[in-house]
Amino acid sequence: MAEELNTFEIAKKQIDAAAKKLKLDSGLTELLKTPARMMTLAIPVKMRNGKIHVFTGYRCQYNDFRGPTKGGIRYHPDITEDEIKALASWMTWKCAVLNLPYGGAMGGVSCNPKEMNNAELEALTRRYAYILREHVGPRKDIPDPDVYTDEQTMAWFMDTYSVMESEYKPGVITGKPIGLGGSLGREEAVGRGCVILIREAAMALGLDLTKSTAAVQGAGKAGSVAGRILEELGVTVIAISDSKGGIYNPNGLKIKDVIRHKYSKSNKNKSVKGFPGSKPVTNEKLMEMKCDILVPAALANSITKSNARKIKAKIIAEVASGPTTPDADDIIYKKNKAFLIPDILANAGGVTVSYFEWIQNISGHNWTEDYVLDELERYMVSAFNDVYEIHKRSKVNMRTAAYMLAMERVSEAFKTRGLWP
Repeated sequence: MAEELNTFEIAKKQIDAAAKKLKLDSGLTELLKTPARMMTLAIPVKMRNGKIHVFTGYRCQYNDFRGPTKGGIRYHPDITEDEIKALASWMTWKCAVLNLPYGGAMGGVSCNPKEMNNAELEALTRRYAYILREHVGPRKDIPDPDVYTDEQTMAWFMDTYSVMESEYKPGVITGKPIGLGGSLGREEAVGRGCVILIREAAMALGLDLTKSTAAVQGAGKAGSVAGRILEELGVTVIAISDSKGGIYNPNGLKIKDVIRHKYSKSNKNKSVKGFPGSKPVTNEKLMEMKCDILVPAALANSITKSNARKIKAKIIAEVASGPTTPDADDIIYKKNKAFLIPDILANAGGVTVSYFEWIQNISGHNWTEDYVLDELERYMVSAFNDVYEIHKRSKVNMRTAAYMLAMERVSEAFKTRGLWP
């Protein structure tokens, strides 16, 4: 059953589908399905009770044929090795689709940051950076934030690495505070990049955004930004949810007000639930409601063959990583006739602006926010057009088209560089 596959098995199935279309050599296909390096780390930290707790950390450097590896660091109690491998694989193809000079990586620590204080998180981050110091660097592997990590986490990592190198090295990591070499425009990059692609897809399909409705599963940074910018384009956002539930209003929700409600001091649940003028809706029902645009911005495997037929959206834009299983892909493309923008394209705005941050760091030059956003627009539109052309020419869904483009670029780099020793 596709729903029962772990994330790395799904990632490998997606590679197989594109490799078949590209008629890649079986040995090369196997190479593209195999991580170059997978590190499992023991990270001892003295906790506030005075006892030492050993956390398990990971870093997967999946593929470096096109350049230094790039990928996030996530802190989560349910992290698995296969999840890290899958995310590193997706980062490889994401960078290649956007034509960034990077390979893919991913890292993380199995921990519950909600139960840790600031001092413990700092100690964990610095120890993680210390253990990885020989394996990361501006020309080796460049991490960035992911689930439950932020610009403060990146600042601690960068400082630790710089102290060990006896030299200020802001380019070792991206997603930093602006004052430490971070880039303007990074905060909203994922959501903004996704909306750029939705706009391009709507133009290709002849869909009038000012007469369209949208539902967003996930009210985090990416989902809330995507919802707000969709509103700015004239889309009526009728539903949004978080891990505790969702809200619905057929006349539209003001996303700025919804997010203000979620984080207000009086809202102890820190949820969108209870927003004035809205009706409650479950995450499951949100996915199936009648709307023109669906934005899965929360969970992996949220679209499976059991609910794919119930989805009514014309455009699905995957802000989350791995929200759709392979079986569901076939249903959405062949049965629903929906236009799905895959995660390795839809959520690539973040790594694109991370690339801009890295360029600024290694060149010692700061870009204006307008320049960053103009460049983001240029990269996202170019990538959409490249994938859309393959989609039309090869008569494949957009996910397979994106993988075909990415794998062709990575394979070409491998063939040109050669196998040595």
